[in-house]
Amino acid sequence: MTRPAQPLIGRAELVTGLEQTLQTGQSRFVLLSGPPGIGSSTLAEHLARRQDGPVLRTTASEWEADHPYSLLSQLFPDLPTSGPLGTAAELVARLEPSTVLVVHDAQFGDVASLRTLASFQRHHPEAALRVVATVTTGDRRAPAETLDLLPRIATDTPALPPLDAGEISELAAAHGVALHPTMAERLRRHTRGRPRPAVQLLAELPRATWSQFEPALPAPAAVQARVREDLAACSPDARRFAEAAAVLGTDAPVRHVMSLAELDAPPLPLVDETSAAGLVALPPRGLTHVSPPDPMVRAAVLTELGPSRRAELQRRAAGLVDDPVRSLRLLVAASPVPDAEVAARLDELARERAAEGAWGTAATLLSDASRLTDDPQHQQALITRAVDALIGAGDVFRATALIPEVESIRETPLRDAVLGYLALVRGRAAEAGNRLRRAWAIVNTTREPETAALICQRYVLDALCRYDGRDLVLWADRAIELAGPDTPMAIEAEAIRGIGLAATGSAAQALRDYDRLITRLRHGAQWQRATMARGWINLIGDRIDDARVDFESALPTAHLGGSARISLWARAWLARVQFLTGEWNEALTTVREAMEMQERTGILVTGPILLWTAAAIHALRGDAEATEAVLLQSATGAGDYQIMRVPSLLARAHAAEARADSDGVLRALHPLTRPSPSSSADAPGHWPWQDMHAHALILLGRLDEADEFLTPHEKLADQRGHASMRARLAAARGRLHGARGDVASASASFDEALELISALPLRYDQARINFAYGQTLRRLRRRARADVVLSAARDGFAAMGATTYVERCDRELKAGGVHRIRPEQTPNTLTPQEESVTRLVARGLSNKEVAAELFLSSKTVQYHLTRVYAKLGIRSRAELAARVHED
Repeated sequence: MTRPAQPLIGRAELVTGLEQTLQTGQSRFVLLSGPPGIGSSTLAEHLARRQDGPVLRTTASEWEADHPYSLLSQLFPDLPTSGPLGTAAELVARLEPSTVLVVHDAQFGDVASLRTLASFQRHHPEAALRVVATVTTGDRRAPAETLDLLPRIATDTPALPPLDAGEISELAAAHGVALHPTMAERLRRHTRGRPRPAVQLLAELPRATWSQFEPALPAPAAVQARVREDLAACSPDARRFAEAAAVLGTDAPVRHVMSLAELDAPPLPLVDETSAAGLVALPPRGLTHVSPPDPMVRAAVLTELGPSRRAELQRRAAGLVDDPVRSLRLLVAASPVPDAEVAARLDELARERAAEGAWGTAATLLSDASRLTDDPQHQQALITRAVDALIGAGDVFRATALIPEVESIRETPLRDAVLGYLALVRGRAAEAGNRLRRAWAIVNTTREPETAALICQRYVLDALCRYDGRDLVLWADRAIELAGPDTPMAIEAEAIRGIGLAATGSAAQALRDYDRLITRLRHGAQWQRATMARGWINLIGDRIDDARVDFESALPTAHLGGSARISLWARAWLARVQFLTGEWNEALTTVREAMEMQERTGILVTGPILLWTAAAIHALRGDAEATEAVLLQSATGAGDYQIMRVPSLLARAHAAEARADSDGVLRALHPLTRPSPSSSADAPGHWPWQDMHAHALILLGRLDEADEFLTPHEKLADQRGHASMRARLAAARGRLHGARGDVASASASFDEALELISALPLRYDQARINFAYGQTLRRLRRRARADVVLSAARDGFAAMGATTYVERCDRELKAGGVHRIRPEQTPNTLTPQEESVTRLVARGLSNKEVAAELFLSSKTVQYHLTRVYAKLGIRSRAELAARVHED
């Protein structure tokens, strides 16, 4: 009987597939291969425990590889051997049917035993022998004949992939250690995603290690012992070569390794010896460069050097490498005491890297500088700036590791500004506001213009998240004035300033400013920021294709260090572009990738924008479970900022509209109807909520309120010349005219809406306007025209997978009855409208909900329902539901 077992972390899909393979009742030879520590043996044992039937185990060894049948004789010492075919026949008599045979370290298996197992598989399928063999790849001791034979006799050769950072974090949690995403990624890189060394380090290192900022991870004890033996077995010159390669690190030129090791001998024999020992690896591009085979081996070699010898080599290596960052970091590693000169060089280089937008590198350099500084105040300033740089790079988790140190120092304007910045990216508006106000209150702009400019820049971001365009421009101008033109701080402020201009009605000026700025910058994270912001304004202004190009250009984070924070903004708005243009599968992919990035970075401020898109798509596709899950996540992470709160409300409004809950739409949008003099949420194109609110009012019969609500928004959209907003509002106005029975005005408004929207690639809005138009025409008894418009709406919704609205279009078309082949009419035949009411009531909808679905009044629904009862000879909704289900 199958034994219960916990799923292996990161292997669930692989395990499921292999279990199905092994349970087919056929003979199988499953070959699990991978580098040392990848977990092939653990997986083999897991599979064996999960199978029915007896389990046998055998282990191959290097010293028995040349002895025929040594592998099988472990199981049956007296097994007669007469060649693979005859020995296989002997095995049949000794093995129970459906036996599972686990062969560990099969790369050392003797050829005779392996051939016997192959013959067993081929000639005795009725025995259903299931072999699960493990192979450690890259072991030079394994015989070539065995390595050639194994894949040829295997029936299944699944690859064991390394664990990703999320799986490493899950593995750590299973061993009682909580890893934040950045540290999980660090452990993944150090172990190359191999479970065994990861578990070893989790067990061997103190728990406090995992909450430190950039701890130096050692090799696991087992790796350290092996490397110690490998070094001892090397010739003296080869050992020195391996040590120099470890000091220089990845992709070191062989000439530098030879120079650092002070060797005059030919290098190739040394490369041969050290690579055979597993201490050095050649990169794919040739013989000119070498690297340690993995970070753990490098750490082990450095440990064996001892502090004094290691520091000596690191100081000399600093003079050999060309990269200034690597050079200075080697000097830091070689400095046991404070060094003011090196600290100053680190500070200067950090400023250069920050100016380029390589904030992650700048943070590391600043942290290094703080350790080499003995002035407490300067040390505190360096640590504080390191935190600021980490937040700028979008690495909130690494920044958080340094926060206790920052909070423990005396209050300074810089300290408050940085803590405010951290609160900002976490979406904590009140805390960010308090911190920034305090920083501005105590800064001396004359003596500390750089710090004052930084505070202004953080206020720029705060105003952006509050969606206050005027405040944003004000603080951006202050930052530029204090920092001076062409400084990194001024450029950063300028890269965001245009969004404030657009929010206050000066989008054209903003685009001109961005075109000049982007031409000036050309590359780097500042270019990335300006390009993302220009895309945002292009999206707001209906330049959809231009917006897409800008957002896609701003996605990568490899621009001299890049910024995950900027990439998250770009992804959030790219998903909106994909939603509006009907590319919903692509939009969901963008959302998923961005949410994974958000989880890695800890930046929460863009989350609700992403979830807004996801909620709308799931709701329109009729996936209620997914919609509710997203809405719950959105409500949990909505935060205090307007830029988080508004999309969270819009997500709820989309979900309510998709289920024809007009009251729910109004409830969701009610906070946006309150006047807010500081917010730009009403600016055309920024947050498209006004038409949803107007449609809901009209569907509920609150026509005068809808009229009063629409008028100021229509005027503003006309003043700004905003095409998509004018189209959406014209459609709402058309529905209002229709509700009042004004056919000519309704048609004119809808025709205007379709003309405006047809010039834009907004497929969702086109389908939505057509649907409202068709509903209105049908109510006004213009059935032939309604049929055409509703068919266009249906085609649009079907192309996007909006099943909720496809079904509504089908109901409307059927209710209109234009193309319907009418059966012979009898007094008891239901009209198309009565059939629509019947189906919806049978689903459990109330009269009010049916009215909203069919764009009727509740009284009309009750009228149709009374006639249905009479025609069918029933008296209740329950009887009606039963009748429909019977049919």
